[in-house]
Amino acid sequence: MARSAELVYTVLEVLIGVACFLGNLLVIWAVWTCGAMRRQPTFRLIVSLAAADFLVGAMAMPLRVLADSRVQMSFYGCLSLCCGVMFLTQVSVFSQLALAFDRFLRVIIPFRYKTTVTLRRCWCVVAACWLMAATVGFTPLMGWNNHTGTSQSNRSECQFLNVMSMSFLVYFSLYTCFLVPMLIMTIVYCCIFILIHRQLRSTSTLVSHSYYHKERKLARSLVLVLVLFAVCWLPIQLMNMATFYGTKFTVPVPAFYVGILLSQANSAINPVLYALKIQHIRAASKKIWRRFFQCKDEPQSSQTSGSDNSSNPRKTRDEKDTKTTEQDL
Repeated sequence: MARSAELVYTVLEVLIGVACFLGNLLVIWAVWTCGAMRRQPTFRLIVSLAAADFLVGAMAMPLRVLADSRVQMSFYGCLSLCCGVMFLTQVSVFSQLALAFDRFLRVIIPFRYKTTVTLRRCWCVVAACWLMAATVGFTPLMGWNNHTGTSQSNRSECQFLNVMSMSFLVYFSLYTCFLVPMLIMTIVYCCIFILIHRQLRSTSTLVSHSYYHKERKLARSLVLVLVLFAVCWLPIQLMNMATFYGTKFTVPVPAFYVGILLSQANSAINPVLYALKIQHIRAASKKIWRRFFQCKDEPQSSQTSGSDNSSNPRKTRDEKDTKTTEQDL
């Protein structure tokens, strides 16, 4: 790739990395400063996704810059960097899958959701997402790598495709860890639409109609999430598959770089699609922005004469926030 094109790619990668870093940091900060959101299992999943995307911007993208012919290192040193990138991006994929099931449970069991999706079970799901991502991301270190393509004894230019086995990228990363979650999320979202449509037709109460209208609105946002997920990840996966099966069409090197940028951009889009579209997080984010970046304090609420409200205003505010948050979800 030409020097000018390589410079443009590096600049774009840095910009996407900064967007991932700042956007997801703001989401994590917003949830952490609101006690009501910390007590909701759904927000634990959102924080898991935001943490993975935050690390993509803070660590994975700098590692990508290093692992792209910009440093000289040993084979396994380069492979370790590339596996770190795979691990963090895979956490993002599995966290999106967990969020899809969370929304599905809110539609199929609305009255038993709170007792079914507890904080403890939510933490177990988060741990499972990270453990599965580690299994996928670090599998090449166990031997499924391109060790015959690069000398293991001498230091050489570190390139992702030189150390990562194309069979691993296609059979395991594409088929197992991309297409399967993609298919599952498509089925889950279709089921959400079908269930909401049936409930709206069969429900006569105003409260139920309001609940399912909100869920249908959220489901439409999930369709956008699925489409953007496919747009961001499908190009690079299809190019890997075309290279592996040796089709007559040769994928240009610049096309690979565009595909990599699109896949990384997904981590910058996630805070907007999953978190900032939720009113409670959006309000908390605006409060943080005004307080720390615009140096404007929030106006003090008027004092009330009631002893219950004045004795523990933080508790009263958290209880009110919890009710608002549950309605938000």
